Amino acid sequence: AVVSTQEYGSSVSTQSTEAVVSTQSTGHYYITNNLSFSRWPRGPRRLESTGKYGTRYGASLRKMIKKIEISQHSKYTCMFCGKDAMKRTCVGIWTCKACRKTVAGGAYAVSTTAAATVRSAIRRLREMQDV
Repeated sequence: AVVSTQEYGSSVSTQSTEAVVSTQSTGHYYITNNLSFSRWPRGPRRLESTGKYGTRYGASLRKMIKKIEISQHSKYTCMFCGKDAMKRTCVGIWTCKACRKTVAGGAYAVSTTAAATVRSAIRRLREMQDV
């Protein structure tokens, strides 16, 4: 096989009895199993939030943690100003960056199913009291 490169050029070509490979790019190259040139992947690998756990704790537990971490780090709609600016400051405390209101909510989400049940019960009791 014949390999030719240019000092600051942008081409690397390989001539072999089986195939001719030509790549137009600058950077680092490595040889794969079929003796052709391929590029290294660019940049660091983007891992999920549970990538820090590696192969530990089992797939189903990592999947549950991933769902929880996504919900606790996402922005929610503020019930006062209507903007998507409600962020978690600490466990159960949610603050809107736009209108600066602070609300007590769930640990991982602004509103929980238990809170929705209590709100509907209070509303029903108020309606019964008004009638």
